[in-house]
Amino acid sequence: MSDISTKQFISFTIGDEEYGVDIMAIREIKGWTVTTELPNTPPFIRGVINLRGAIVPILDLRARFCAQHTDTSARHVIIVVAVGTRVAGILVDAVADIITVAMGDIQPVPQLDQGNAAGFLSGLVTVDGRMVALLDLDRVFDFDELAEMVSGAAA
Repeated sequence: MSDISTKQFISFTIGDEEYGVDIMAIREIKGWTVTTELPNTPPFIRGVINLRGAIVPILDLRARFCAQHTDTSARHVIIVVAVGTRVAGILVDAVADIITVAMGDIQPVPQLDQGNAAGFLSGLVTVDGRMVALLDLDRVFDFDELAEMVSGAAA
């Protein structure tokens, strides 16, 4: 049962950290598959995959947050999400849970100098004693910023 006062998220892990993505944005969850690298892309863009005829860019979330490339294995997962009118994938360590959160339980992200990752979050929530950072997919996939990075790398 869901109403407007609750929202569901898929939670996933990157290292020891747990993050959540709005379940309504998720199109598919699939096991890791090798990507085709593209030239002149930022280091956190792993490349693209062909998903039933659609070319989907794959973003390495660990690299996007802290500039550490993920050493992929068969355990890693790609979460395919819709961001506006586009579809993209995020590489994560593992899917953890489906969580239902009361909108009033979502806390704002503290305004601290927390490095890159804090700017990609829409809020924080505690679930069963665990802190889950909720992703703002529009910020993670700022396509204008990504286009600037690509054109800057090509120059």
